[in-house]
Amino acid sequence: MQAPLEDDTPSDALAGTEEPDHGQELKASDEAITFMSSIDPAELQKCVFPDSLVTVSEGGRDLGKFNVTVEFALRVQQPCLLLHAQSQGAIDDSPCGTTVTAYLTTDLEVLEEDYHEYVQLEGHSLEKRCRMVQHDGHMVIDKVTTVGEEVMKESVSYPMSALRGLVTEGSNLLLMRLIALRKKVPEQMTFISFDQGLRIIRTTFSELGLKQMEIEGETAEVFGIERIVHSVEDSPTTWQCYFLPDGHLASRVQVGSPVMMRLVQLPSLLEKGFENVPLVWEEDMQMRSRFLDRKEELKADHASYLRQHPEIRALTSDFLQFLLLRKPDYVLQFARDYFLPFASHRPPEPQLKAPSP
Repeated sequence: MQAPLEDDTPSDALAGTEEPDHGQELKASDEAITFMSSIDPAELQKCVFPDSLVTVSEGGRDLGKFNVTVEFALRVQQPCLLLHAQSQGAIDDSPCGTTVTAYLTTDLEVLEEDYHEYVQLEGHSLEKRCRMVQHDGHMVIDKVTTVGEEVMKESVSYPMSALRGLVTEGSNLLLMRLIALRKKVPEQMTFISFDQGLRIIRTTFSELGLKQMEIEGETAEVFGIERIVHSVEDSPTTWQCYFLPDGHLASRVQVGSPVMMRLVQLPSLLEKGFENVPLVWEEDMQMRSRFLDRKEELKADHASYLRQHPEIRALTSDFLQFLLLRKPDYVLQFARDYFLPFASHRPPEPQLKAPSP
């Protein structure tokens, strides 16, 4: 099946609700802490761009896609970075995917993160949701695992003082962009992470060096970073990622997996410094005519759909009214809780299949 964004340990769908071991005293290395504290705003500005890769099998068959966006945002009036990553596809006729949304400080401290992973198997489904949020000096983590009709819940809280040098699913993606831009991985780069049981574990980064990679018929020089995620009970999991000089992700693979993610198109000429010649389509009669025709076509199509489903207006109106009355700090969590009761009434979704090679 398609690997999640960062699978810290092998998926264990039937894991219980055992509390994590608070007695662990694993800490990030001084080098890792120093790296996070040395991040400059100018470096972060260079990291604000999207990445788009395809997921392929060993034989080159397209299995899905992987997208990452990073942008500056506000969370409860606090400036931060918003990272959104999504991986989706289908392997062995089983639709699967992972989504991560994270709010990060400028030194990559996690303010809030939502993780969702699903696999649609024949006859039943597997779904994992994990939400972590800072509250009163603690990181509060809630995890829900659903296997068919069985639902398992776990919850734990760690003091932020114990989580210096924490790297999560979301912050890891931005951290590696920064490392790639510097083109150097300091020695002894050991951070801490969480495993599937919400226990603190070690994760280390090392340098793979430079190599040549063919992308879109061109040869590009890429810089490699290896991440090893250690485990309390299982063997370590190793990820290898290669980046272009501008920080764009070129390839990503979990060692031992038959599936890899790779870049199929080089960044645009604009990103490489070529002059952008603006197209004033409003002054082109043919393009303006096509635009107006398409605009009216879409308006008519959307209006027809809304007439056929009047419940949409009522649903969105009620949600917005409720949202503005409550004014929650955590909009994503609020929306999830609001729409959750509707999930139990949805019809079964059609089975998706992987595209033909």
